[in-house]
Amino acid sequence: MNPKPPPLRPDPEYRKAFAEIMSRIERALGRNRPEKPIIVCVAGGAAMQFYTGERYTDDIDAKIMARVIISDAGNLQVAYRGRDGHARLLYFDTQYNDSYALLHERAYDDAVPIALEGVNPRRLDVRLLTPLDLAVSKLSRFSEQDQGDIRALARAGLIEPDSLRRRAKAALSDYVGNLDRIKNSIDIACRLVSSAKK
Repeated sequence: MNPKPPPLRPDPEYRKAFAEIMSRIERALGRNRPEKPIIVCVAGGAAMQFYTGERYTDDIDAKIMARVIISDAGNLQVAYRGRDGHARLLYFDTQYNDSYALLHERAYDDAVPIALEGVNPRRLDVRLLTPLDLAVSKLSRFSEQDQGDIRALARAGLIEPDSLRRRAKAALSDYVGNLDRIKNSIDIACRLVSSAKK
């Protein structure tokens, strides 16, 4: 893994809305400081917006690495206006499930911490899947949007075909599903990355 964190390019208004939702989650932890920071690991379109700024998403797909009771899930949505001028709504997806994604066993350990205004990292440690693990997570569904996200990561210089193939193959041992299909997705994704970088 590359030890240097990649640059972040989110729409500033998106970042503010995202930070507001994370600050509400932090407040939901109560007044006492947790013994260790609660880690929130962000995947999907929200991570894509931070890395590339190319795609808006309405929901935040994220895994909270602790049992947290959020009594008012309806409070986890924020309206904002994107740089394209459109009014948008961002919400935290409380139904997100990473069970169906292809993920390397170290994906959460290697996730990239980000600083957010109004969020105390000693209480809530917000991280993004690395660009490489984000690309790997796109391989199980591998829709047109997933393929577009992989191309966008490649155009931004954040992933390489050889490292994508290695990381994806290393993740296969924990994957339950059609291995022939996912191996084919890996081959196609590596070709997409190669062509996007030319």
